[in-house]
Amino acid sequence: MSMYCNNFSNLGKALFKVALLWWLLGHSGSVQAQPLYELQAAGTESRWISFENIRGEKGGAAKENKGAKGHSSEWIKPGASKVLMDYSGAGIIHRIWMTVIDRSPAALRSIRIEMYWDNASTPAVSAPLGDFFGISLGLKTAFQSAAFSDPEGRSFNCYIPMPFKKHAKIVFINESKVNQLLFYDVNFSALKQPVLQAGYFHAYWSTNKGATLGDDFAILPQIQGKGRFLGTNIGIITDKVYGSTWFGEGEVKIYLDGDQQYPTLAGTGTEDYIGSAWNLGPFANLYQGAPIVDKVKGRFSFYRYHIPDPVFFNSSCKVTIQQMGGGGRDSIRAIIKAGGRARPVTVMTSERLIKIFEEQQYPDLFDERFPKDEWTNFYRVDHYSATAYFYLDRPESKLPPLPPVAERIQGL
Repeated sequence: MSMYCNNFSNLGKALFKVALLWWLLGHSGSVQAQPLYELQAAGTESRWISFENIRGEKGGAAKENKGAKGHSSEWIKPGASKVLMDYSGAGIIHRIWMTVIDRSPAALRSIRIEMYWDNASTPAVSAPLGDFFGISLGLKTAFQSAAFSDPEGRSFNCYIPMPFKKHAKIVFINESKVNQLLFYDVNFSALKQPVLQAGYFHAYWSTNKGATLGDDFAILPQIQGKGRFLGTNIGIITDKVYGSTWFGEGEVKIYLDGDQQYPTLAGTGTEDYIGSAWNLGPFANLYQGAPIVDKVKGRFSFYRYHIPDPVFFNSSCKVTIQQMGGGGRDSIRAIIKAGGRARPVTVMTSERLIKIFEEQQYPDLFDERFPKDEWTNFYRVDHYSATAYFYLDRPESKLPPLPPVAERIQGL
């Protein structure tokens, strides 16, 4: 009897988790979810756009080859682009799925995806294909989150709602050196009337090229307008000069509504921001995860989505992360002697945290009075990249364009 009770209990827990996720996604996003049993209001129609129905027309799918799988994919040549969606009218994109034949890091960083809302002249989304879909560094592995998933490390899924009022365009641009066999579909609701008070979805990708010691990396440079910071996935390739020292002491800072020198929101460390602690191992949860943790090669990819803990802003937003790590005194000395960039910030002793920048006449790192066996946080410079996701009350953000391919694939 207890076995059946346990099975029932596990089933109940699973159903509760599904219901809770459905509620959270609906009530914390720009579009409210409805009960599964509730029928759609008049004027709402389901549409799938793919090569089998490129315009998403009613009764217009699977016409080629007399309906026998006539147009499931296309080859996209190097340097060519393909408009995947060009739809006039109001709607909400619910899911985007695709896959390509070459899924190497260089290819996934070279291909880019762009999205335009309501006939804007610049894209709201412009990012490398691999990084956009939830994992940075152009790497692939099986994972699942509330926003993205890859069931077996071979495909791309996005579940972020993307409302538009009068037009939506999605473009696939192959800047890789090989032919790409592309399969995809975009699932959306065509609406008679646009969703009121809905923000436009945006995604921005960048790297820390040219960073100097002590710089904070801008995950999201300052944007103007009203909106919501949805989250980010970050990739880090550690510089070999830092050896086995820890890279992840940097705090995430979020500057809201006119914040200048100091932010309103700040975390306590890199792995802390994604809900882990005391170093980092691989995991993938709904709102936080680190699908790629390769300590031998020094490659890390992790994400955090502010779905149950929304980050709203009324006039401006900027998101940064400190480029900071930790280690012992002698390790940091060796880094500097080897030509690496490093500068101590704090020293954690058994009694207190010593704030070096506030301590007058604190001994230099190479002074024997500097504590030897204590944990020292220090500025360092590794290779950072990030994709920031956010909603904004306008279809254009005025952020810098996506860097060229040579810069995107550097370090891979």
